[in-house]
This record gives sequence, C-alpha cells and structure tokens, in this order.
Amino acid sequence: MLTYPNIDPVALQLGPISIHWYGIMYMLAFASAWWLAMRRAPVAGFNKEQVSDIIFYGAMGVVLGGRLGYILFYQWSAFLQDPSMILRIWEGGMSFHGGLLGVILAVLLIARKQERSFAAVMDFVAPIVPIGLGAGRLGNFIGGELWGRPTDLPWGMVFPHVDQLARHPSQLYQFALEGLLLFIVVWAYAGKPRASLQVSGLFLLGYGAQRFVVEFARQPDVHLDFVAFNWMTQGQLLSLPMIALGLYLLFRKAK
Repeated sequence: MLTYPNIDPVALQLGPISIHWYGIMYMLAFASAWWLAMRRAPVAGFNKEQVSDIIFYGAMGVVLGGRLGYILFYQWSAFLQDPSMILRIWEGGMSFHGGLLGVILAVLLIARKQERSFAAVMDFVAPIVPIGLGAGRLGNFIGGELWGRPTDLPWGMVFPHVDQLARHPSQLYQFALEGLLLFIVVWAYAGKPRASLQVSGLFLLGYGAQRFVVEFARQPDVHLDFVAFNWMTQGQLLSLPMIALGLYLLFRKAK
C-alpha cells in the first residue's frame, strides 16, 4: 500500500503571486503541443505562423470550452443557483469533453482563416494533444483531486486528505493511458498517409475507450454519483459518442 506524498499545490511563491503546479502543467501542455506541431509542420504543409495560430486558438478553446463544459456537464444545478461561479476559475473545474468541443470550434475558425479543410487541420492537431492531456492528469495528481475508488491492489494509495482507504491512483492511470500510450499510438499512426479524419478518429476512439475503462477505477463525482444503469458515470456517458464517432471515422470509406 502506498501513501499519497501530499505535494504542495503551490510550486513557487513570489510575494503575493502563487504559481500552482496545475498552472505549470497547462503551460507544459501548450508548450509540448507547439513543439510537436512544429515537428509535424513541414510534412503537413504548415509554417511557423500558422502553427502559432493553431496553438493560440486551441488554447482558448481548451480553457473556455473546458470551463463551460464543466459547468454544463457537472455543475449545472449549482450554476443556476450561483451563475457567478463560472468566473471563479481559480476554484478549479475543467471538463475534457468541454475542452474537446472548444478545440473543435477553434479548428473550424482556424481552418477558415487559413483556407484549409477542417479535416486537414483536425488531423494535424490530433497527434499533438495527448501529451498535454497527460500533463493535466499529473496536475490532478499533484493537486490530490480526482482520486480513485477503494482497492486492495498492492499499488493502492491512501489519500489522507480524503480518508484512510487505499484507493486507485486513477490520475496516474489516465496519465499513462491518455497521455503516454495514446500519444505513441496516434503519433505513429499519423506517420503514414491516412484517409481524411482517420487520425482524428483514432484519437477519439483511443481517448473514449481508455476513459470509459478508467472510470471504473475512478471515484464518481459525489454530487452526481452514477448517472445511468446504477454503474455508468458522467465521464463514461460523455465518452460513448467519442467511441462511436471514432469507430465511424476509422472504418468509413473515405478518400
């Protein structure tokens, strides 16, 4: 049995300014996306300025979409009682699925600006995303949030600020699966010519499938608990359309 190391969420204190590890993880996510995009740019026909635009628009999509998605998918009742909570980003609360919708909207805008097809930009973006997702999950772990369900497995971890039960370190599961493994698979797949939106389809299927599985080890949100069939969580419900769309894009007949 392991014990959560109780990491200080504040990485650096500069007078009245607190730099949190979670914010650093976001910076690393966007920096890694830019670096990976620059590696892919020559082959995909993008220049440095176009890559910078994609990262900027994508970052806005992640932050705005992630926050709006969190309110819509996880805190709608609380929002109706206190609409100002949408502005209190420092209290935490971001949704991957909302961020994904935000990125899709950003890709639509950047594709129009750069006079490219939506599919071309989306397939360019998909392989550079997983490393950032992994960084975000490390931020969750450092912040001691989104812990797992109780387990008797030898690597079960006690989160003292939660209780004294050994729990799945589900943040680390997601770091390994949606961060490292998904990156390796999608990056390698994108290394050869593929039909339109197949790379994006693999990303959707890969993320949706791993999220659906890991949710069985992750503690459901207390205020939501299970949302369907007395076992399905909100994260699993939101991942089902990703899996279906990913399968369709991968196996449809496309040029």
